[in-house]
Amino acid sequence: PPPPPPPTPAEAARDAEVVFLCVGGDDDVRAVAGEAMGAMKPGTIIADHSTVSATVSREMAELARARGLFFLDAPVSGGQAGAENGVLTVMVGGDAEAFAHAQPLMACYGRSVTHMGPAGAGQLTKMVNQICIAGLLQGLAEGMAFAQKAGLDGHKVVDVIGKGAAQSWQMDNRAKTMLDGKFDFGFAVDWMRKDLGIVLGEARNNGASLPVTALVDQFYAEVQGMGGNRLDTSSLMTRLTR
Repeated sequence: PPPPPPPTPAEAARDAEVVFLCVGGDDDVRAVAGEAMGAMKPGTIIADHSTVSATVSREMAELARARGLFFLDAPVSGGQAGAENGVLTVMVGGDAEAFAHAQPLMACYGRSVTHMGPAGAGQLTKMVNQICIAGLLQGLAEGMAFAQKAGLDGHKVVDVIGKGAAQSWQMDNRAKTMLDGKFDFGFAVDWMRKDLGIVLGEARNNGASLPVTALVDQFYAEVQGMGGNRLDTSSLMTRLTR
């Protein structure tokens, strides 16, 4: 049988050249990365694939720098399927030389691995990603619900408009499953609400206006209220068809 995994982040990271983590939220990053960095040798790189705030990423980068380490904020997009198929999009903030060293390793599971700027820039880019997805999914849900109310063959509608200006990854991959009432495709509503909370908090700090994102966040809260916490993000459809 294979040996058991190391019992602590410190033991897992002790002799590594590059350490990767992917956890839930800001405090999880502080706990796991903080303990791991306490055991890492100078010059080691720690890359965080979690989606968290830019604030905690900058905090960890400062802590790493003080210990002679490198911290990269490297959130990913592509969902469960992207991870399983090794085709994630990775957006990275932090030291450029550390990124150059870690990039070939990230390319093993990332189809696109891009350095976006200094510490926090990866997380800010992921926030843009979630803003765009939130509004797009709500529009797609409304379109599919409208097609059903209008008595159209929704699948046929998707085949037609999916070849035009309405086409998107979400339409290609989720429209027909939304029509069929299937919402078990990975990234959960609970996680999306966590991400949108980060987005809206950052927007309060930088003055960005996000009225649609704020509205869709409340729609996801309704889905949670219906018991849809673990449904995937395309489950916005459920509040239109109940």
